[in-house]
Amino acid sequence: MGIADEIKESFKKGSVLTRLIYVNLAVFLFVRIVNVFFFLLNQEFTLLSWLSLPADFGQLASKPWTLVTYMFLHFNFLHILFNLLWLYWLGKIFLFYFDERKLLGVYLLGGLTGGVFYLIAYNLFPAFTEVLTFSQLLGASASVIAIVVAVAMWAPNHTINLLFIGSIKMKYIALVSVFMYVIGIASSNAGGNLAHLGGAFWGMVYVLQYRKGKDLSKGINNLIDGIVKFFKPKQKIKVSYKGNKSGDIEYNRNKNLKQEEINRVLEKISKSGYDSLNKAEKELLFKMGKK
Repeated sequence: MGIADEIKESFKKGSVLTRLIYVNLAVFLFVRIVNVFFFLLNQEFTLLSWLSLPADFGQLASKPWTLVTYMFLHFNFLHILFNLLWLYWLGKIFLFYFDERKLLGVYLLGGLTGGVFYLIAYNLFPAFTEVLTFSQLLGASASVIAIVVAVAMWAPNHTINLLFIGSIKMKYIALVSVFMYVIGIASSNAGGNLAHLGGAFWGMVYVLQYRKGKDLSKGINNLIDGIVKFFKPKQKIKVSYKGNKSGDIEYNRNKNLKQEEINRVLEKISKSGYDSLNKAEKELLFKMGKK
């Protein structure tokens, strides 16, 4: 089995967490490889603008898919590295308390909520007026922080070990992260921090509603199931019949007659002994003994 086959098999049999990581990596590699060709041809690289989420509603209207594609899109290596490391570590913890369908739902809806926060803020506050038309959002950070906050809300005292820091509870990780995102709004990455806050907001709302018995991820999971079912090729079941009804009746009749003959020979032996059998009866008994 080659490397490509192993990756396909791992993706097919892997968990939702594994597939999310693979999709992010695949998009990253595809974008970077395409960028190389654009560079060699001395052409402007426009693929990012077709997948990133624009802040301007007018541009969004012509590219509505970007509200989804942006949360799987990375261009900087360190950006995807840290996002996927957090996704892997916190995704593992999330799956300790919840199931895979909820992980997918929180990831997607956290990303959508982050995108909505970003769009509303950039179109609402005067601070972004001058940069509105050329601002774009990309990255899985909002989706990842939604998972982080969901874990912190559900298991606030769950402890993890951080490099150079040591053991720390999830509630403190979530609180510090949210605080950093708030003060980070007044920085060069205002859009990213706003999206992070949107993701954090969704993680909090999800767990609050889940405690009341409402799983807010059901809707989007059902939608995904419907899309997958629609595009999945239907398997044609071919039924073949061997033989026919009259042949089965004849077979059963001959079998019953043969069994009756064997019973008659055995009864004759019990009454008169083996020597009382004729040649045909002895041959029949011999054949029965060979089966």
